[in-house]
Amino acid sequence: MRVRLAIEADLPRLPEIELSAVDAFLNTSIPPGPLSTATPAEGWRDALEHGTLWVVDDEQWTPIGFLGAHRDGGELHILEFDVEAGHQGKGLGRLLLNHVIAWARAEGLSELTLTTFRSIAWNGPFYAKLGFAEISDADMPPHLAETLKAERARNLEERCAMRLAL
Repeated sequence: MRVRLAIEADLPRLPEIELSAVDAFLNTSIPPGPLSTATPAEGWRDALEHGTLWVVDDEQWTPIGFLGAHRDGGELHILEFDVEAGHQGKGLGRLLLNHVIAWARAEGLSELTLTTFRSIAWNGPFYAKLGFAEISDADMPPHLAETLKAERARNLEERCAMRLAL
């Protein structure tokens, strides 16, 4: 398995991976409706062009997971992070995220941020084990507050914002 920057040819695979990853939520309290759409392949073009889109490949060098982010000043905000259903639970997500954390540190960034489900094991608790901390309402940057507001409007109530200081 390897982690690498995404290339143009990877874009069509990303919505497939994103939709496949939703299967992990089927036996949770999360309503499936808001998770049943994926970002279109072209929606990742900006991250691709800015070098903030990574994939993890299988043995045939086919992407089976990806992390797309947006860089703003000293912050890297993770927009989407998914591993295909059949490859979850094998440490590939951790491999991918650790790669991006190391990249962000090498770039001299000050923090990584994301929004996630607070209590789903492979969401909030997973990120907490890697050093992310939930951001309180008092410390919430406006752009993350807006993101959470939009997610909650989509019936995704259990969302929170987290930060990893680098």
